Amino acid sequence: MIAIVRTIFVVLLSITICIFGLIYCLFSPRDPRHVATFGRWFGSMSPMFGIQLKVRYPEGVTLPQNCIYIANHQNNYDMVTAAYVVQPRTVTVGKKSLLWMPLFGLLYWLTGNLLIDRDNNTRAHSTINKIVQHIKKRNISIWMFPEGTRSRGRGLLPFKTGAFYAAIAAEVPIVPICVSNTSNKIKLNRWSNGLVIIEILPPIDTASYNRAQVRVLTRYCRNLMKNKLDELNVEVAKIEALDER
Repeated sequence: MIAIVRTIFVVLLSITICIFGLIYCLFSPRDPRHVATFGRWFGSMSPMFGIQLKVRYPEGVTLPQNCIYIANHQNNYDMVTAAYVVQPRTVTVGKKSLLWMPLFGLLYWLTGNLLIDRDNNTRAHSTINKIVQHIKKRNISIWMFPEGTRSRGRGLLPFKTGAFYAAIAAEVPIVPICVSNTSNKIKLNRWSNGLVIIEILPPIDTASYNRAQVRVLTRYCRNLMKNKLDELNVEVAKIEALDER
């Protein structure tokens, strides 16, 4: 019964957000400020899934005005977890097929996000150049999922190098974002689905790297995120174990 009621409310609210968003964005189409606004709206639905979100920012650090955010990509619940921390004037990079999702696809494009053809390697290379141009000309940051696909409970997958090539070429830092495990954690028919911690790590300067060292940078960032995710998952497990007592 909980699952039915929860699904109805989520679907109705999602449709409402999309319709309002489409109308709202028509007055300033593809303005990068819209992405953070509607990301926060979708992220605000996390309590409807029984999720308690805890967000951490790096202490004593101001996030860069222009950077590339990289985050782990787990499943569809990223829409109500990771989306909550999309920063102002940050647009995401998604696959072109998203455009065909009813209502949401059009909103995704109209808010200013970038769509790429992941099945075309030639276009993928030109996309890196476009990302660099967008950062410089539009004065924005870019959010990317370097795993390239949802991990679906398989842990942190190997990283593709596109985000790191773009960061080096655009001469901007990389900011990792780690979202604790949500795979096999959220049950629609369960009232409470526990804690999810999102931690934004300090910026990583890319000035000392060149294109020949992109794989070194990629490995460094993945290891950093892997270690932090392991820490977060242990912390969440301890907190939830205490709550059950």
